[in-house]
Amino acid sequence: MRVMTQQMVDQVFSYGELGFQEVETSRYLTAILEKNGFKIERGYAGIPTAWMATWGSGKPVIAIGSDIDCIPQASQKPGVAYHDPIIEGAPGHGEGHNSGVPLNITAVLAVKKIMERERLPGTIKIWPGVAEELVGAKAYFIRAGLFRDVDVSLFAHVGNNLGVGWGGGFGTGLVSVEYTFKGESAHAAAQPWRGRSALDAVELMDIGWNFRREHLRLQQRSHNVITNGGDQPNVVPQNASVWYYFRETDYQHIRELRDIGDTMAKAAAMMTNTEVSMRILGSAWPQHMNKTVAETMYANILTVGLPAWDQADTTLAKGLQKELKQPQTGLATQIGPLRGGIDPDENVGGPSDDIGDVSWNVPTVTLSYPANIPGTPGHNWANAIAMATPIAHKGVTAGAKVQAMTIIDMLMRPELVQQAWDYFRNVQTKDQKYEPLIGPNDQPAVWMNEKILAQYRPEMKKYYYDPTKYKTYLEQLGIRYPTVR
Repeated sequence: MRVMTQQMVDQVFSYGELGFQEVETSRYLTAILEKNGFKIERGYAGIPTAWMATWGSGKPVIAIGSDIDCIPQASQKPGVAYHDPIIEGAPGHGEGHNSGVPLNITAVLAVKKIMERERLPGTIKIWPGVAEELVGAKAYFIRAGLFRDVDVSLFAHVGNNLGVGWGGGFGTGLVSVEYTFKGESAHAAAQPWRGRSALDAVELMDIGWNFRREHLRLQQRSHNVITNGGDQPNVVPQNASVWYYFRETDYQHIRELRDIGDTMAKAAAMMTNTEVSMRILGSAWPQHMNKTVAETMYANILTVGLPAWDQADTTLAKGLQKELKQPQTGLATQIGPLRGGIDPDENVGGPSDDIGDVSWNVPTVTLSYPANIPGTPGHNWANAIAMATPIAHKGVTAGAKVQAMTIIDMLMRPELVQQAWDYFRNVQTKDQKYEPLIGPNDQPAVWMNEKILAQYRPEMKKYYYDPTKYKTYLEQLGIRYPTVR
């Protein structure tokens, strides 16, 4: 099983596919599950790379999920403690999403053997977090009914230690909106007065938003990129687009922030005599994790413990930390406490994850597992360095043990499922109910990242891992582990 886990981690790492374009990744993972008796529903929620794998029957129904997409321009040779891309400019697993579904497959195949041997009732569902970096899919999974009959949801996300928490008050939710302005082109030198610049509207919206920041709550996070700024300087841009993330700590403030953004866009259109249209590209609710399930998982974390890191693992970790000018602490050697929720007023903001939507529909927790190195910046080539090395292989194996034990607990102890739902109904959702941030007519942005993968995939294919020829991806790439300055 360890060899299979290592091969899955390395294989998905080698694909390096961006959100909504996880074609090879999904084909590979579903083939493994299908071979092991899982029924596969492909194209879930209208997303070509989404799927749901189901095995078993009866209650409880346990949903197991993790993300599979990667990061733009994060191509990196694993095991090399400095920036050294496999392909310059190509995407890569600079978040570590190559490891989560392999962890879950390892866990459920172990559980499946036990269920078959002991004739245990229960249904296992495995699903992938498609386009998590775009927060682009999970709200649509919910709308399509993936979690409608689920009793407990167990999620896994790469980290640098074993851990789990419950409650809310951490991070943010968001709505992702693209604003497209339409004007009129003209010769920018000969007759600019005949043009109506869509790019001017984009820039005025950005200027207005930057002035408005002073008067927004401290907890908010908002950032944007211009996705279309026109064609060339001597043509007044008739079309231009800007893409915003509006982040806040609760549903109501997310909606209010988005409303302000819409007002800014309309005002910019008025100032430039252009028209504006808006479309949601993704969304995420703030997370709230289940107390009962988290306490159960934490007990299993303490039982499993951290991997036994060897000198090579520590050398790579400290080499990267030195490269990044971070404290050279090496790898995690001590498990932290169970994290509890904090008061919403103490939430200082931060990142988002659309597992938050799931957490407001079914009792959910996220397992953090030690497949990466402390001190990395996130969404960066540095976060890819450990992700096809023994650090990731050991961390995923440890996480799979925790996940499997927690699934067994939910199967064997129905009182835990009952207690989880009691917390969900009478504490978490007592005063706040889920309302989707996507509208009934919004659809998944499945076209995103097509051009990037079309550009890089032909070259990336040359570096896909071949486990029939090489024991590890490091061996295939000819990398001495670890390689440090």
